[in-house]
Amino acid sequence: MKPEESKKIERYTKGVAGNTEKRFVESLFIEGEANPSLRSYLEKDWYSFTDHETLSETELSHVLGRIHHIIRRNEGKRSLTASQRIFKFYMRAAAVILIPLLIAGVYVYNNLSYKKHLVENEQMAARIFAPLGSRVSFSLPDGTKGMLNSGSHLDYSSPFSYDRKVKLEGEAWFEVSPDEKHPFEITAGSSVVKVLGTSFNISAYPAENYIEIVLNSGKIEYHSNDSNEDMVLFPSERLIYSEGRTSKSVVDPEKYNAWTEGKLVFRGDPMAEVARRIERWYNVKISIADKELEKYSFRATFQDDSLEDVLKYLAMTSPIQYRILPRILLPDGTFDKHEITIYKKNKSV
Repeated sequence: MKPEESKKIERYTKGVAGNTEKRFVESLFIEGEANPSLRSYLEKDWYSFTDHETLSETELSHVLGRIHHIIRRNEGKRSLTASQRIFKFYMRAAAVILIPLLIAGVYVYNNLSYKKHLVENEQMAARIFAPLGSRVSFSLPDGTKGMLNSGSHLDYSSPFSYDRKVKLEGEAWFEVSPDEKHPFEITAGSSVVKVLGTSFNISAYPAENYIEIVLNSGKIEYHSNDSNEDMVLFPSERLIYSEGRTSKSVVDPEKYNAWTEGKLVFRGDPMAEVARRIERWYNVKISIADKELEKYSFRATFQDDSLEDVLKYLAMTSPIQYRILPRILLPDGTFDKHEITIYKKNKSV
């Protein structure tokens, strides 16, 4: 290489080259291994501080090939200074030649792989929520499907497929995807329900202080942490846990999952139960003025009926009257729930 060409490269590496000199040096790098002058200069310059034996033509061709790749990849990037570009080349050349850097690279790769493993297995909290007066369908990562009833929420952690545990507050219908190695587990209050592949309805509103499970298909294992009691449910069985006691009975499951189809079904339910379910369905508040009314039972099916229509039907089939109070404007500008009072017919309130 001519002395003036060497000086241009030296000025380029120091960051003091003019535009003409920059174009000249960058043209040499773009030509890569095809430029014998650049090959000679780099070989001499490299071994001036490495004190190694001369590289073979094959090894140097590999280095120059990498230089060509780097120049092409960074072409048009003006943010890097001239000295930074040449420094990048020398660092990559060293990575090819020096074994210690290769060992370090293996360590870095393993370390990054480990960090990636930690990130992939990090627990992420997720919640599905159904506002009052609404129903929300859901599909979990393991393929389990279901629906949340009004005022309910379902909590779980992700990744989910190998640790299928959820926490429920409210009412939900589940169609659990079968996986014998990873049972599906629901925590509701102090109760735990374990299933493999099955469909069932579970109601566990904290304010109501009881848990109700109705099994449609499959099998369920129930456990109460309070009473340390275990029980197995089979299709068409209903479990009630309340005040530390557990009981089972045989029922028609259709009544208990009809809400998933937009149906409000009563099958001989007492007034207290009817009022409670109407409250959730329409997001209202109901007061029963006379204790005597709690012994009355009702049988009906409603679908797409308004609150007024439901109350009118109940009044037609039993000796009750009702009164809907005006909604109260709250300080934040929103309205309170509708309040409804149910009392015996011909009694003033």
